[in-house]
Amino acid sequence: MDPNDITKLIEQGIDGARAEVRTDGQGHYEAVVISERFAGKRSVQRHQMVYGAIGSYVGREIHALAVKTFTPEELQSAAD
Repeated sequence: MDPNDITKLIEQGIDGARAEVRTDGQGHYEAVVISERFAGKRSVQRHQMVYGAIGSYVGREIHALAVKTFTPEELQSAAD
């Protein structure tokens, strides 16, 4: 599956999210997702939101997905 398609699914499934998805070409993907909607949510809740956005593709076209999630503020703090 094309990483751009996964990016679109995530961004459509999580209102206001920005995503960047990379692949090794073997069905393994890494996604970095930034969203205000992650504020106040634990890591597992954030990952559930991402996996919910890509739905049934996991386990089929997407063999494995590593997810990193941030609010915009968390991403800014990490960059400073």
